[in-house]
Parts: sequence; structure tokens; C-alpha cells
Amino acid sequence: MIEQCCPCPYIMVDNHPSRHDPSYIITHRIHSSISHFTEFLIKSCLPDLSNKRKEFIRGLDMTAAWEISNFINSEKSLTEPYVARKIFENIRCGSALFFGNSMTVRDADMYGSNWVQCTHNASLMISSGLPCHGVHVSGNRGASGIDGLISTAVGFAVGCNKRVLLVMGDVSFLHDTNGLALLRQRTSRKPMVILVVNNHGGAIFSQLPVANTTDRSILNQFFYTTHDVSIRHLCLAHGVKHVQVQTKTELQDALFASQRENADCVVEVESGIDTNVEFHSNLRNFTRQASDHALSILSKLSVEDSTLHYKISKMEYSLYRVKLNAPTTAASRNSNTTTSYREGFVISLSLEDGSIGFGEVAPLEIHKENLHDVEEQLRFLIHAMEGNTIDNSLPLLKSSISSWIWNNLGIPPGSILPSVRCGLEMAILSAIASTHGTTLLDILHPQKDEISKNPSPVQICALIDSYGTPMDTAFIASNLVAEGFTAIKIKVARRSEPDEDIAAIKEVRKKVGPHIVLRADANRKWTYDQAVKFAHSVKDCCLQYIEEPVNDENDIVRFCEETGLAVALDETINCIRENPLRFLEKYIHSGVTAIVIKPSVIGGFENAALVARWAQQHGKTTVISAAFESALGLSAYIQFARHLDLQNCEMQKLTNKISAPITSHGFGTYKWFNEQVTEYSLNIRHNPNHNCVEADAIEAGQFLQKCRLNPDIVVRAFLADQVKEYQLAVDSGGAHYSINVVETGESIDGTMVVFLHGFLGTGGDWMPIMKAASISARCIAVDLPGHGGSKLKHHQGIDGSDRPDLSMDVVVDIVRKVLDNLTSEKVILVGYSMGARIALYTALKCSNKVEGAVIISGSPGLVDEDSREIRKAKDEFRASTLVSNGLRFFTEAWYAEELWASLRGHPHFKQIVNNRLQHDDLLTLGKVLSDLSIGKQPSMWEDLKQCKVPLQLIVGEKDTKFKAIAREMQTKIGHENGIANPTPVVEIPDSGHAVHLENPLAVIAAINQFIKRGN
Repeated sequence: MIEQCCPCPYIMVDNHPSRHDPSYIITHRIHSSISHFTEFLIKSCLPDLSNKRKEFIRGLDMTAAWEISNFINSEKSLTEPYVARKIFENIRCGSALFFGNSMTVRDADMYGSNWVQCTHNASLMISSGLPCHGVHVSGNRGASGIDGLISTAVGFAVGCNKRVLLVMGDVSFLHDTNGLALLRQRTSRKPMVILVVNNHGGAIFSQLPVANTTDRSILNQFFYTTHDVSIRHLCLAHGVKHVQVQTKTELQDALFASQRENADCVVEVESGIDTNVEFHSNLRNFTRQASDHALSILSKLSVEDSTLHYKISKMEYSLYRVKLNAPTTAASRNSNTTTSYREGFVISLSLEDGSIGFGEVAPLEIHKENLHDVEEQLRFLIHAMEGNTIDNSLPLLKSSISSWIWNNLGIPPGSILPSVRCGLEMAILSAIASTHGTTLLDILHPQKDEISKNPSPVQICALIDSYGTPMDTAFIASNLVAEGFTAIKIKVARRSEPDEDIAAIKEVRKKVGPHIVLRADANRKWTYDQAVKFAHSVKDCCLQYIEEPVNDENDIVRFCEETGLAVALDETINCIRENPLRFLEKYIHSGVTAIVIKPSVIGGFENAALVARWAQQHGKTTVISAAFESALGLSAYIQFARHLDLQNCEMQKLTNKISAPITSHGFGTYKWFNEQVTEYSLNIRHNPNHNCVEADAIEAGQFLQKCRLNPDIVVRAFLADQVKEYQLAVDSGGAHYSINVVETGESIDGTMVVFLHGFLGTGGDWMPIMKAASISARCIAVDLPGHGGSKLKHHQGIDGSDRPDLSMDVVVDIVRKVLDNLTSEKVILVGYSMGARIALYTALKCSNKVEGAVIISGSPGLVDEDSREIRKAKDEFRASTLVSNGLRFFTEAWYAEELWASLRGHPHFKQIVNNRLQHDDLLTLGKVLSDLSIGKQPSMWEDLKQCKVPLQLIVGEKDTKFKAIAREMQTKIGHENGIANPTPVVEIPDSGHAVHLENPLAVIAAINQFIKRGN
């Protein structure tokens, strides 16, 4: 009996030899730091944890984190978890956080971020060997958990000598109001902010089991200790500034201001126990559901005999052109052509196991894209994806694909054109499905085997482009109903006034009867008054909704309130790129009842899933719509639509809502196609059992799996350009050089683009961009002297003392002779950093050889003599360090500078630096750094006034220094040279100085636009 009653093991881990056991309950002591103990514990307990299992757990964690963030940010009202999240996003690094107990610390632990935005000088932190300053987080449990927190935090602020943000609940605040008097004693202390979450009681007890078994009156009196004390009046009594916030915007403003003011402040967040309980409950339920769904996906794909990653063997594309029965609804009706066509690309993504996935990229006018831009990006992606891998987490669609694009391809996800990203995601997902022998639907929404064999119907809404008379429109509608359609969308606003559209809607309703679902789509063509006139005139026609009735998105809610006609968003959501949930907040209004999502316009399935999740959480209908894609793209959309329909049903069960009617999705565009892209047609038919026109998602999945292109519609297939590498002999300044040249592509119109790299780079840096641009230009990259494969052939000395001059004039002479060797025609120069200075100097001094120049992160030099001398000395010291200490030591110091802060955050930064370590001629490299110093080269500022060569200036949006230089250059060229159109300055988003490495797709687009303007 004594052995059975023996207390359980009580183990204490502490990195201190002294005993801390006043109650004498510790059975074992471990002298170790917490981090070392946990590392040892993981290794001991989980020695066989496979990479597959780690990826499995990582996928679940990613899903839960995404769902929590999405749910918190989707809620329009200000919630306590949102407060916990925003605290970390708004506090400045180097500050300190002090948490009270109960709900505030629990919410911060569960929902807060684990990082803050660094506001310190990055080069100082890295060069000193220190990580970026974090935020000191502290707290004080106290005897009862609520006593003396303000007073303790004030003492903490004095001790740490930092700005302190104290986060606490209202009950804790009331138990130490005397601590407010200490705020008036600003002895050796920085300003302090107290954020009080006031839910008028002890909300922690509402989250505990006692709340479910105890009468509310007892809870209020003995547990919640409900009160109506005014925190504002208490602050006034103590002379402390008080700010009350009730919305997200007010919280954001209060946190921003209080962190920068030189005064103590109490920020009171108004909340309520019941609303807090409900939100936490919904948050847990939605996160659990999302995690269960992720578990089903990963379990299905992570079977014992499957591999974790799938290596990409190759990616190819084919350009198709098919006949249409009529122009698309996005096409202009002014054309006199009698035959309409649809063009696009079919992507095939092959994996090493033989599996193939297909995607479609078919931009329309509404995409603001064209086939040339799309093909450039496809060619870039073919190069970037070579040898890469995809994994089982991608079908989760919880930022998994965006993360893969950034980490694996090294490009910002938002830089990929929407139609290209949609087609890429389609190909990736269908390839994963193919390797598992299943369908896209089954990896997005796995079902039990017996359920997955059941039909998966997707109802289809017909489409009418109402250019005819009202009677014509009604006749077409009646024919569609006869075919079995139960939902019809009618395009309106095709004329200057809505009168004929009003007549058409009335005639259609009269013709088809009351049971057919009618939708209208104005495509933002009407003014507010025109839209209101239409709505009032058709109020008896029972429209389900009208898409985009007004030309100003700010009038949408006003239109709903004035007319009572339900609205669906379409074009409004197409422009969303960053922070979509904040953008969508203003459309929570009940009058906005539906969201129409075109995956190829919004940028793929992942972005579409995010918007759809938001819509479903707010009880809005989600309609997936095609943008006149072929049967191939439509087969993927049908499966995606079915996935969202199933997800919506699960969400309605979760929230105990009445099931919404089955949604008819916008796939009626299939009737426009006269020819098929695939050898077989997609099966869309009338189902007499459901009495509607529908497609089956399982059949659509099998169609996509077995897809075969119709060879008659293929215009051309992708053909990889040969890459040639060769040496050119050049004599300059008494020395002989062997210059390494890399070339790819052939020019149709004689366009030749020559790329010049920056210091430590090579011509290979440009290869991804050259692969894209070579679709219409001959692209050549040159290894500048001392770099890559270019060699100095000089035999007068071996100690470097008599090495030839490599000043700007000499290097430009070398470049000029290389150009003469390559072509007798003019060329377009593209230069980055050091290469940009060389390109600019060449354009100014050799204008008879240069058609135009793209200057990326470049400078015309220094004017001030003192600045020139300082920079010259600095570069000479750098050159000496490079030669004496080697490249590894040099690059560590070089890339620690502030100029490279953005590049250091690039996922391929280590590989980029490793590539810089391959140079073997350090003497020449050091000579280039010294002789081409911006302190030695002639200033070109005055020469810009006489510049006759078209220039384009490209800078990264994060590169403050070179943005200012580019603006000043633009002023010189644009105004002092009398040029009517100033030289454009293109700011590349999501990038710093090394824009061609950090955001290459945006650079490709800018270069392409420059070439087009020149032509």
C-alpha cells in the first residue's frame, strides 16, 4: 500500500546548483538549461522520428496556424485574440512586454506572434555577431495572480530601462489602481503603456468547466466578479492619459501612437465575457476542423510506401488556338472579324516517377496580361523548377504553395501573373494526384472510400451575353431552360442606359417562370444612378443577385442599402494581392451575399481558397467561375468547386446553421467552344434525377488524369533555346583578356540584349532572366574582367604590382570591343550595380553602339570631392582585404552591410554567397574593386544632360539610397536635357538592392516594357 501511495515523480530542471524546494516535493533534480534538456529529451524519446513524420507534423502545424490567423483576422469586430496578435505586430524591437495573468497571457501565448519587426541597424547587428534585438517578455504571478501588477511593471520598466507595454485584464487593473500613482513618478524611466482588456469581470472562468455547471448569477457574483467601474475616471483621477478603443482601426492607431509618444498611457480595449466565450469557442472549432481536414489529406498522401518529396523531371508548355462559337463576353464587339478564337497555353509537369500533371494558362483582357508576358514567365519557371521538388503539403492550400514558391523557387509569390500562377498550381496539384493514382478533388477533400465512389455533382449556371433585343435574350433563356439549366446569368450594361436591360430581365422572367434562378452581371459598367434605376425597376423579377452593379467599389454597400438588391463581388476581389482579409472587411455587409471567384484572375487555387473561406465564414455564397478556359481548365475548376461546396456544408454543420441551397457555378462558358483543346470532351449534361445541368467532379478528375491534347489545335510547343558559352579575345590598355560570354535565344527583329553583372557576380546571374527574354531577343551575358570565366592574359609580372589598369575607361573599352565582336548593330545594355555604372558610361560615351540601357541599382558617380576621396580610400582598403584575407572573409563583411539587408532575407542567400566564392583570380578581382571604385570613376551627372540614348532606371522599393539616386537622375535627364517624356523609374516591389535576384519576374517585365517602347 505504501508503494502504491508513493507520490508521482516530480522533476525539476534548473541551470543552478542550489535547491528550490520549500515544500519538499521534488523527487529528481536535473542540473541543465531548459534548451539543452529539451534537445536531449527529443533525441532520447524520438530517436526514429523520420523526415516524413516531421513533414507530417509541420503540415498540421502550418494548417492550424493559418486557420487561427485567418479566423482572427476575418472577424470584423475587435476580439481579445486579435489584441494578443496585434501587440506583437506593433511593438518596436528593443521594447519590453509585461503580461498580466489569466486570459491576457494565455491569449498571447496561443495567438500572439513569435517575432517583432526589427527597427535596428541590421549591419550593426550582423557585424557585431549579435542577432536582431528581441523583445524582453516578463510577468509576475503574484500571490493570487492579480495583485500588484501595475506596481511590479513600473519597477520592471525602471530596471530594464526600456519602453514597457503592460498587458492585463480589468480585474487585475482594479486590484492595483494605486500603482497608477507610480506612473507620475517618472524617475529614470521611459514612457510606459498599459493595455487593459476590459471584459467587465474575470473572463478566465468562462473558459473553464465551472462555467458549464454553475448558475450564471453565481458566476457573476463569485467567479466573474462583474463590475461597472470606469477605468477612464480612475485614469483621470491619477492624471494619466486614457484612450478607449472599440475597433481594430482604433487599436492600431492607439498602439502606434502610444509607442512613439513621450508620455504614459492607458489603452482600454472594450470587450465582453459572452462574446469572448463565443469567439474562442468558434476559433477552437474551426481550427479543429481545419486540422482534421489537413490530417485527412496528409494521411492519404503519406502512406507507408510513398515518398515524401517528388522530384520534378521537366516542365513544358504548348500554345493552343481553338475556334469559338462567338466572341467571349470580355471581347470588344467593334471588331469586324467573323471568326473568334481562344488562345492559351497547356502546361505539362512531369515528375521523376513518370506522373504528369496538367495546367492551363489562358489570359483574357480582364487579366491585364498578354500571351507574350505569360510565355516569358513560363520560360522562367521552366528554368527555375528544373531539379526542384514538390511535396504532400501543397494540397493543404494554407499558404503552402506560396511558401513553396518563395523557398524553393526564390521568387515572391505575388510576382507571378495570376493566370500563370493558376496554371502552375493546377499542374502541381494534378501531378501530385497523378502520382497517387487519384483525382485533384480527392487530394483537396479526401473522402472515405465508399463515399468517394458516389457521384459528386456540380451544378452549372448558364451564361447569356445580351447584345440582342429583350425578346432575343428571352428566347435564348427559354432554350437554355429547355436544355435543363435551372440558373442563368445575364450580362447587362452593354448599352449606354439600362432601359433595355430592364426590359430584357422582365421579359426573361416572364418567359422562364418564377423557379429559374436569375443573376445579372454589370461588370462595373454603370454609374451609381444607373445601377439604382435598374435595381428599382427589376425589384419584382426576383434576381438572386447582381454582380458589380456600380463603377466605384466604394458605392457597393450604399447601393445594397438603398435598393435592397443583393450584390455579388467579382472584379472587386480580382485586384486583391496583399492583406485580402483587411480589404474584404468592408464587404461583410449582409447585402453582399455572394463572391464570384475566377481562379485564373485572382491568382490560383490557394488565393481562391482564402477568399472562399472568408466568404463561407460570413455566410456568403461562393461561386467559382471560369474565364473561358478550355475543358482542361474547367475540369480542375469543377473539382475545386465541389471541394468548396463540401467545405461549406461542413462549416454550416459546425456553426449549426441551416444548409444553404446548392450553388450553381459559373461554368456555362463551355458552350462557347467550337473546338476542343483535348482529344475527348468533358462530360457536362442534364441530370434528370436532379433536374439540372451539371458536371460530375469525379468524372472531371478522371478526365484531367487522362488528359491528351488535340494535336490539331497546337500552334507550337516549347523548344528550349541552346545555351552557348565561349571566349572572346580582347586587347585593351596593353593587356590581353579572354572574356567569357554566355548566349541564348535568337532575335526575330534584330534585338540583342547584353547583360552586365555586379561586383562578385557572373554572367550566370542573368541566366533565369535571359531564358525568359530569349523568346524574342538574342540574350548575351558577359563575365567582366576578374570575374567568372574571364581571364587576364598578362605576363609582365606575377606579384600584381604592374597589373594593368582596370579603370572605367578601360573596362568600357573592353565591353565596346566585345560588342563589336558580337554584332555590327546597336544593342540594349542591361547592367546591375557595378555593371549598371559600366552600362551607363558605355551608353554615354559609345552612343553609336547602344540602342538603349537599363540601369538597375546604378549610380552616375560622386560629385563631391571629399566624398570621392573617402570612398576611394574605402574601396582600396576593401581590395587589400580581399587579396590578403580571401573571399570568404571578404564576403562575410561585404554582405553584412546595410545595402544587403533585404537580400539576406532571401531563401537562396547562402547559395548566392557560395557562388560568389568561386572566383579564383583574387588579384584581378581586387584591382577591379579598386580601379572601378565610384570614388575614382568620372562623375557622369553632367553627361546625363546630353544623354541621347533611351534609359530605364530600375530600383528596389526597399533600397532607399538608390531610389533617391534614381529620382535625381530622372530629374537631370528629363528636364535639363529637354526630353518630353522623362526617363521612367521602375520600383520593383519586395526587393532591395539586388532586384534581379530578389524579384526577377518583375525585372523581366520592366525590361520587356522598355524593349517594347524602343521598338
